[in-house]
Amino acid sequence: MQFPTVLWLILGVGCGIVVGAIPGLGGGMLISLTIPLTFGMNATDALVMMIGMYVGAVSGGMVSATLLRMPGTPSAVMTTFDGHPMAARGEAGRALGLGVTASLVGGLIAGVFLVVMSPPLAKLALTFGPWEYFSMVLLAMVLIAALSKGSMAKGLLGGALGIAFALPGLNESDGQLRLTFGVDELADGFNLLPVLLGVFVMSQIIRDTAAAATRGAPPIMAKFDKTKLPGLRDLRRHGGNMFRSSVIGTFVGVLPGVGASIASMIAYGTARSFSKTPEKFGTGCEEGIVASESANNSNVGGALVPLITMGIPGSPIDAILLGALVLHQIQPGPLLFVTNGEFVWALMAAYLIANVLMFAMMVLALPALARIVRIKTAYLMPAIFVFCVIGAFGLSNRMFDVYVVIGFGLVGVLLERAKVPVGPFVIGFVLASILEAELRSGLQASGGSYLPMLTRPVSLFFVLSAGVLLALQMIPRRGGKT
Repeated sequence: MQFPTVLWLILGVGCGIVVGAIPGLGGGMLISLTIPLTFGMNATDALVMMIGMYVGAVSGGMVSATLLRMPGTPSAVMTTFDGHPMAARGEAGRALGLGVTASLVGGLIAGVFLVVMSPPLAKLALTFGPWEYFSMVLLAMVLIAALSKGSMAKGLLGGALGIAFALPGLNESDGQLRLTFGVDELADGFNLLPVLLGVFVMSQIIRDTAAAATRGAPPIMAKFDKTKLPGLRDLRRHGGNMFRSSVIGTFVGVLPGVGASIASMIAYGTARSFSKTPEKFGTGCEEGIVASESANNSNVGGALVPLITMGIPGSPIDAILLGALVLHQIQPGPLLFVTNGEFVWALMAAYLIANVLMFAMMVLALPALARIVRIKTAYLMPAIFVFCVIGAFGLSNRMFDVYVVIGFGLVGVLLERAKVPVGPFVIGFVLASILEAELRSGLQASGGSYLPMLTRPVSLFFVLSAGVLLALQMIPRRGGKT
């Protein structure tokens, strides 16, 4: 609660809300661009600000989803189904008021689970050996691929490509260079920050530039007068839906790779099945907005649980946060509670306070945000490009990292064209070092035998779970599709 730290949190939430509200941008782009600016900050202030950005971006997406029928973030897709119809009939203030309140409730409920679940999970993870960590990361990769958009094969391909790009550089086990192809700059491999900037930021710049000439007229924005927060009667009517959707979003967030979009879809479908008037969903139903916004905000808190306790990112944005932790010389995982206990509790407190700040700032700033969402991204992209290049160059003061940003921007575009999800690619790149290090440690301890991976109960459970998940994805569905 020191003044500078709270100020960074306020700044993070505010920037996140604005960026989340503008279609085409997003939390991943914002946090990636922010990492180079935090090198001179202490780790607590830097990560607190990024968590504020994470919370703000997920919440801000509802503004354009409601007023323009264009979700500012992917997690706000379900909000468009009922938010925009309400806005079209003159109830934009009511729709946004419900969404903001549901976001606050979802965030606070997830915060409670984050505080309660993290310490025991960290204690459990302290008992893990290299085989448990290797099989857990393996399961996480399979789960991420299975739940990605498109086919599981493309999800696995994305993860494998991410691991492949992490291989060049120094092999820590024998001290030999590998896959450098005579390029001296590859001795340290591809640095994490330029890769993140390329995949999340540069690829978006390239896509927006290519699509600028084909865009039609901008959508008509629904009229917005003022925010109308729900009263006590509304809270009693929607309270059960808020709590149920928040719990769903939290536990979906704990699962690696599922993401806020799927959490909001599951919560939306569940709310519809419990509703007395399911036929109203998609026509401007308040229950749909409440379910979607409760779930996508609580998903953020749920995704922080595996990140903090085991160092496993639950989404692409969590992978960026993991990279930020590493760049600030902090290794997430069960030992984090022992070596940096105050830092862990600072992050948890920051998440809870960020949700309260988000609520207050959204309520006060919604009239201004209603105008900000109309800013054309074409005006923003040149400045974003400049910050992207400066951030990459400033990491090591070498042009090679700038080339890496541009190269991985093209890789991101190609992955999208091939319908290979970017999430598994980024998480595969981030987790590759952990996967290799734990595998080598396990093999050295067992004399080169893989048998302990199947004889240790926890490791066996993770391996069997990954195998079952793969098998389920291969079972033919109706119509002969797999």
